[in-house]
Amino acid sequence: MIDELTLGATPFRGSGAVQRGLLTERTLRGPRYRRLFPDIYLLADVPTDLATRSQAALLLVPGQRVLSGYSAAELLGAGCAPAEANAELTVPGGDFREQPGLTIHRDLLANDEIGDCGGVPVTTALRTAWDLARWLPTVEAVVAMDALTSVGRFTSATVLRIQGRYPRARWCRRVPGVIDLSDPRAESPMETRSRLVLVLRGLPRPELQYTVYTALGEFVARLDMAYPLLKLAMEYDGRGHLTAWQQQSDARRLNRLDACGWSVLRFTSPDVLRTPDATAAQVREAIARRSRRSVS
Repeated sequence: MIDELTLGATPFRGSGAVQRGLLTERTLRGPRYRRLFPDIYLLADVPTDLATRSQAALLLVPGQRVLSGYSAAELLGAGCAPAEANAELTVPGGDFREQPGLTIHRDLLANDEIGDCGGVPVTTALRTAWDLARWLPTVEAVVAMDALTSVGRFTSATVLRIQGRYPRARWCRRVPGVIDLSDPRAESPMETRSRLVLVLRGLPRPELQYTVYTALGEFVARLDMAYPLLKLAMEYDGRGHLTAWQQQSDARRLNRLDACGWSVLRFTSPDVLRTPDATAAQVREAIARRSRRSVS
């Protein structure tokens, strides 16, 4: 039974709770609850992540509505949405206005483009990938495409089947370019961004998740990105590489790669996000250096 102590662990309509006598107007307006949207509330100490805000948006908008875009990607487990992303809904029409923190898309959805995540209607991974490929800037569109093709286990080219259904959809001309840049072997959004730092600046496309073995066939390492002929690798170091244990493991791994003749460039978030031109230049110089070495 819901009471005032438990009400608000998930989003709820404030007016309905007051009418049912579950709490008072004064309590609802007090510090215990946080207002997410008009008449939609949540306990103040419950984190307001994108999944929670998306569920709140469903309560706000009546009628036929489906979580889409970053909201759908989040519930599908793609993990590609920025923390501050708006909740997103697709509706067939109507005059409902967007709210701060909520984006409304008025669009058509076929029955096989709508799925279910724990009772919550969401666009399928395939439809979500197509939508985000249209809606987002190139880099973030490819990040979403990589993540969703991995979660949905479909090839990026399959997205063109959705494209064929809606040839006049807004911004659909962007989709083939996003598909061309996509590679579902990327294991994180930052790996995708790292790859695009190179590719969008004219460098060759690296191999992803490349496995290195010794001459005797013993496993050495699996590399984020690699140019195998040059024995040149590029690795993205996230926060997990800051621990003492991981640093020791990385050092041993680099020594094994060095013994096999590999050169490894390691980049961090600031390299990728703040100084991409300098990062690409560093890789370009390494390619030139390793190429001269292979010729001599």
